[in-house]
Amino acid sequence: MFSTFFINAQAYKGKGDAKMQIGANIQNGGTGIFVSTDFGIGENMSFGIAGNYLLSTDNIVGSNVEFLDRADLKIRFNANLGNVFKLNPKMDIYPGLDLGLRNFGGHLGFRYFFTNGFGVFSEAGIPISSYKSNLVGYENLNNQFVFNVGMSFNL
Repeated sequence: MFSTFFINAQAYKGKGDAKMQIGANIQNGGTGIFVSTDFGIGENMSFGIAGNYLLSTDNIVGSNVEFLDRADLKIRFNANLGNVFKLNPKMDIYPGLDLGLRNFGGHLGFRYFFTNGFGVFSEAGIPISSYKSNLVGYENLNNQFVFNVGMSFNL
C-alpha cells in the first residue's frame, strides 16, 4: 500500500491540474517569500500567478525601500515538459514567461513530487525587458536574476 501511494505521485497531470508553491526568494540585495499557483490548460501548458515579497534587503545608500518596492506580482505561462523529455512522472521541468509589475521575464523550474500532494521545486528567473531604463538602487530589486526554492502542493 505504501509503494502504491508513491507511484501515484505526478508532477504535472495536464488540463485541470492545479499546483501551489511556496518557498524562499533569493536575489542579490534581498531575500524573501515566493508564492505561485499554476493551472493546467492543456497536456503541456499551464498558466498562473506568482508573487514575492522581500523580507530583508541590503541597506542601499540614499534609498528607503518601501513596501511596494519590495513586492512583485506576475502572471505566468509554463510549458510543462516532463513527459516530452520522458522524465519520471514524479518530475516536471517547466520553462516559462512572466509578465509582472517590474518587468517581462522568463523562468526555468523543476518540480519533484514525493506523494500525490506534496513535492519540492526550484526555479530560476531572469528579466528579459525592464519597464525602466537606468535602474538604480532599490529599482534593481525584483529586476534581476532570482532563485526560488521550496515546497509544491497539488490543489
